[in-house]
Amino acid sequence: MLNLIKIRRHLHSIPEIGLQEHGTQKYLLEVIYKIIENKPFAELKTWQTGILVMLHGSHATKTIGWRTDIDGLPVEEQTGLPFASKNGRMHACGHDIHMTTALGLLEQLSETQPHENLLFLFQPAEENEAGGKLMYDENAFGDWKPDEFYGLHVRPELAVGDIATNTHTLFAGTCEVELTFKGKGGHAAFPHEANDALVAASYFVTQVQTIVSRNVDPLGSAVVTFGKMEAGTTNNIIAETAFLHGTIRTLTQEMNTLTQKRLTKIAQGVAQSFDMELDLKLKQGGYLPVENNPKLASELMTFFEDEAAVNLIDIEPAMTGEDFGYLLSKIPGVMFWLGVDSPAPLHSNKMTPNEAVLDFAVENIAKFLKMKTKR
Repeated sequence: MLNLIKIRRHLHSIPEIGLQEHGTQKYLLEVIYKIIENKPFAELKTWQTGILVMLHGSHATKTIGWRTDIDGLPVEEQTGLPFASKNGRMHACGHDIHMTTALGLLEQLSETQPHENLLFLFQPAEENEAGGKLMYDENAFGDWKPDEFYGLHVRPELAVGDIATNTHTLFAGTCEVELTFKGKGGHAAFPHEANDALVAASYFVTQVQTIVSRNVDPLGSAVVTFGKMEAGTTNNIIAETAFLHGTIRTLTQEMNTLTQKRLTKIAQGVAQSFDMELDLKLKQGGYLPVENNPKLASELMTFFEDEAAVNLIDIEPAMTGEDFGYLLSKIPGVMFWLGVDSPAPLHSNKMTPNEAVLDFAVENIAKFLKMKTKR
């Protein structure tokens, strides 16, 4: 039987950025090959740094999919744990918990051949390159494409034992924004001979907030945040360029499109009014809203409601983003939150999930997947 804590701690110590998860893939393959050894109904294939494992059903009429993500974040870990990452990367979003849970589920579900097909997807690049979209668009699934897809995401403020989801939108759709205002540099004492890009960028950051306050339906939801700004070199030189990096988050794709259009017009207007060049990039890729299938979500919620060890929560949508939304736009399925009782939030350099969640997750999710595959 797998030592889940040992596996999780090793994965936690070797995080890698999306599409660079070579060491992670190597370790996962070592564990997976041991699990499926001497199981003729199990088959494996890879796609770049991703892994697909199929348990072929004895009387299959459909394929049930379970997805986990495998990449880390460019975060310098400060947990002080003995197995903390030392490579400038961190599983600050809990993907080490996701992977370990998936391995535990694979071990349990492969003990005997399931009735229906069961696909395990170990997907790269959730955080940066929408790996789910890449795999789908490049036909990585082939004839293994699931009829239903399921997945989870850890949630720090929920307790171990909590499973939270709903029958509609769970996560927001996101769009990454990069823009550069290009003016003319000069001496601080002669501003009339320059064209200050920093001032233009400051106006833009202020004006773009009106999208949420004046263009979005008050009953709708949208967030526009710019978390990074780079401009200038020193105190007495007027900045020639100003770079801004931000994000749009909305609960519907229609609202995302509207927000992108308004942001573009405001950026163009500011650039024109300051007589500047504008370089604007909007990157949405596969980060669509995570829309649970109402019928399948209701079935999952009913199942977990009847499990004594599970505290099921019907939860409101969150403005977090997840590239599983793209796969769920193609294949019906459900995503849910898994409580991990961490004092620090997602993406924090001190995020520390309670490892007791591993046994809980494997035991209870395995029951659900066994029901879905009709043993």
